[in-house]
Amino acid sequence: EDFLNLIFKAMMKDSLNSSHPVSSAVQSSEQIEEMFDTLSYIKGASLLLMLKHYLTKDVFQAGIEVYLHNHNYGSAQSDDLWDSMNEITNGTLDVKKLMKTWIMHKGFPLVTVIRKGKIISVQQEKFLYRMDPENWTSDASYLWHIPLTYITSSCNFTYCTKAYLLDQKSG
Repeated sequence: EDFLNLIFKAMMKDSLNSSHPVSSAVQSSEQIEEMFDTLSYIKGASLLLMLKHYLTKDVFQAGIEVYLHNHNYGSAQSDDLWDSMNEITNGTLDVKKLMKTWIMHKGFPLVTVIRKGKIISVQQEKFLYRMDPENWTSDASYLWHIPLTYITSSCNFTYCTKAYLLDQKSG
């Protein structure tokens, strides 16, 4: 419950136009210090949980082990973690491409689900809590790769979760 409360606080901050991406290029030590805030840590942690749920616990754990083995006693960049995950998924999923949409964009998507009979449609758009007209910038080009998991009436959550990657504005 405590972590959920932190996530909701981070989402509130991230839903403002004044937010910042989890990862971005920096030019000075002051910019580095500005990046290490609760938004970066909590959003980063929730993104790793999202990835773990999508890949499954065992695949995620194997990717972490490859990452730690490849970079023990050395330095690393975020791409190194995604590359390690790509090694484990054997090209079935481009984890780097998926995660870059989350860590390089500020904010997060609002996913709308519409059901018409047996047809389910989903669409994404950037969620903004409050638009400040003088500081507003258009983020119409933002596109997240959103892992969606679902179950059907013949399944339960534990045994046959299905997954869909929304990597377009709608699907």
